[in-house]
Order: sequence, then structure tokens, then C-alpha cells
Amino acid sequence: MWPYPKVVAHRGGGTLAPENTLAALRCGLKHGYRAVEFDVMLSRDGVPILMHDAVFGRTVRGVGKVSDFTADELTAMDAGSWLHEQFAGERICTYRQALEFCRQNDIWMNVEIKPAEGFEVETGRIVAQLTEECFAHELAQHVASADGAWADPALPLFSSFSFEALRAAQVAAPTIPRGFLTDTIEDDWLQRLQELDAVALHTNHKYLSPMQAQAVRQAGYGLFCYTVNTPNRAAEILSWGVDSFCTDRIDLIGAD
Repeated sequence: MWPYPKVVAHRGGGTLAPENTLAALRCGLKHGYRAVEFDVMLSRDGVPILMHDAVFGRTVRGVGKVSDFTADELTAMDAGSWLHEQFAGERICTYRQALEFCRQNDIWMNVEIKPAEGFEVETGRIVAQLTEECFAHELAQHVASADGAWADPALPLFSSFSFEALRAAQVAAPTIPRGFLTDTIEDDWLQRLQELDAVALHTNHKYLSPMQAQAVRQAGYGLFCYTVNTPNRAAEILSWGVDSFCTDRIDLIGAD
């Protein structure tokens, strides 16, 4: 049900590097992590970039919306000095740059599609198309061997809180697997997963119960949790049947 890594570096490098940057990916790799989660949204001109917040102010200084700026404008912005002066000048990263880095270093990706409001379908479609392009060789091998594409940890996994974005990704690149993100597990979780032909449910560990974990597993789906930052809590939810989790504390929780 879950052929992917068990422990995933949240936003690339957790709290040790500026999130969703190449510096974060390098930091995660330095700590032994070959599995990362990061967020992708679109620039004004439709280029996927790594970014969590739809508005500036937290990780990028300034005011306004990310979707109001072109990719060239965004990638000239400082995305590192907010965390520490040693990261001053670290630029906003494009999704293509992140894909290339992860493929070069054999890093598995949980790609969270994070659309700005009103751009759900467009974001899902563009992210899916670019991913399919980058993994064309692997996907062709799956077609040739008739294997289930989702069972191969060489392929990334899409996730999103936006059902519309995931549905668009499903249409654009149906052989790239999907996981549905939800803060709390609602009554229609199984229907959502079935409609998306998803392989996993992703949820907040804070609101998860052992009974819910067992229900997801018994239904035949993987179960991924965010964001677990203590070894004791990690051990507890794994004992419930959780398959995988992401963490900010890559310095406390080993990649293995």
C-alpha cells in the first residue's frame, strides 16, 4: 500500500533551512534524507515555483500575491534571509529546478500542489504535465511492463488539499499517483479517494485516531501524516499503522 519512504523531510529541509528552496533540498540530503515534501504554485505567467504561502511577508519580504508576479520576477527574490543571514540571497526555486535536483540525487518527492485561489485547475494541470514530461522514461517502462505505476517509488506522489487541483492532475497525468490531503478525516474520505483513484490519504497526525488509521489501511490505502517532530510521536503513530510521515526535525528523527 505504501512503497515510498517512511520518513520525509518537510519542505525540503525542515526547520534547518529556508523552506521550499534548493538550500532546503541540499540540507535534507546532507542529513541523509532522500525523500522530501515541498509545495508548488504558479507564477503569473504559469510557471510552477516552490512556495507555500500565496502572499508575501513570511518567507519572502514584501506585500502582494505570488500569482501577481512573473517567474523571472519571483526567482530574483530573496527566499532565505528570513530564516538566517547565512541564507541571504537564496532565491525562490522553480519546480523544474527542484525536479532536476531531486532526480540527480535520487530523492523521492511528495509534491504538494498548492494553488492560489482561483487557479486550482490550471495549477494541477501544469504541475502534472511538467512532472509527466520529466518522468517520461519511467512511465514508458510502466506501460511496457503493464505494472501499476503507483507501486514504483521511482515516481513522485502528488498531494493537495484541493480536490479540483488533484482532479486536474489526474486528467492531465493519470499515471502519476495521487494522495488526498485533509486536515481532519471527514466522513466522505473514502469517496474522495475513489473519485481521484488515489493511492493514499494524507492527514494531520494531531487529529488522527488509531481507529481511523486502521480504517484507512483496511480500505487498501496508504496513510501519510504531517508534521511529526518528536521520535516518541513518530513511534506511536507508526504503531497505529501509519505508513509514513514528514518532519521538520530532520536533526532529531533519522531518515531511516
